[in-house]
Amino acid sequence: MNKTFTNRRNWVKTLGITLAGLGLVNSRISAILASDKYKKTSGKLPVQTIKTENNMKLGAFSISLNVKDINASKQFYENLGFKVFGGDITQNWLIMKNGNSIVGLFQGMFEKNMLTFNPGWDQNASKLENYDDVREIQKRLKEKGIKLQMEADEKTTGPASFIVIDPDGNPVLFDQHI
Repeated sequence: MNKTFTNRRNWVKTLGITLAGLGLVNSRISAILASDKYKKTSGKLPVQTIKTENNMKLGAFSISLNVKDINASKQFYENLGFKVFGGDITQNWLIMKNGNSIVGLFQGMFEKNMLTFNPGWDQNASKLENYDDVREIQKRLKEKGIKLQMEADEKTTGPASFIVIDPDGNPVLFDQHI
């Protein structure tokens, strides 16, 4: 059998399984929406309660993207409804915002895309009254055996940052500005 035909057949087979999986997800969502539990919640999806006594207060969340062309990326995200929220395009970095969604665009500043948390800030870059200092978060992660790629100086106060790498190699930046 022709290799191209075999690859296309495998692709179609995989696509069929994926579409079948989406059908299962769609069926599950339909079942939830039709359930009495959903109807009793005034049309809201059921939400699992999360205990908060041991949770760290990580602040605002965003994705920081390593972009090739800051102007092209700015245009792309503006087409998705994002507006410039901060940054300086002449320095090759912008923060784009759409509702509570935040995307940082950084050209030539780091190698990989990364997840970013800003302890002390909410999604509007306003100071939070109650937050965990970046050094306290760092200390708690180290106590849990998480290795740091870059550390904040624990003898300082104010702005600081550190980076950890998740199990899939994704950098996670904790960047406190206050």
